[in-house]
Amino acid sequence: MSHLVDFTTVSTAGLETSPVAAALAGLRANEARYFKNKYNHDFTVEPAAKAKKTIEWIHRILEQERGIVIESRPLEATAFQVENIRMAYVFYESGLSINVMYTIEDAKKRAVGFKLSEGIEVPLELAKDFKFARQKSKLAGTIRGSYFVIKGEY
Repeated sequence: MSHLVDFTTVSTAGLETSPVAAALAGLRANEARYFKNKYNHDFTVEPAAKAKKTIEWIHRILEQERGIVIESRPLEATAFQVENIRMAYVFYESGLSINVMYTIEDAKKRAVGFKLSEGIEVPLELAKDFKFARQKSKLAGTIRGSYFVIKGEY
């Protein structure tokens, strides 16, 4: 069952098995606030077991574009469309969040983004190929992020 992510009262619901559950919940709430403020979109997530198609889509893009296989267990995911952008997110037990921004009409504006919850190391599968920039968030503390541009069609 999906649930709305509340960014005023941050909850670890669905993320309890993560060793950085509070930081990951803050990261998830940060994303919810962004989409509410920019697109007036209510950010909902569902357990990974119910979001297999979304997770498989993201994992296929990672594997085919860069040969990346994420070792951590997915906890929650979501997929939705705002304007002409297809968005998908997976939140992992390790504290990693991966999102795909896939514009429907403009193939030049498609990317995969990685965000690391405060307190986690860069996962080994990403460490050699990506540099992570830092940003501050009232909800998530210090977030580190990186991305790559998608070249193929998915």
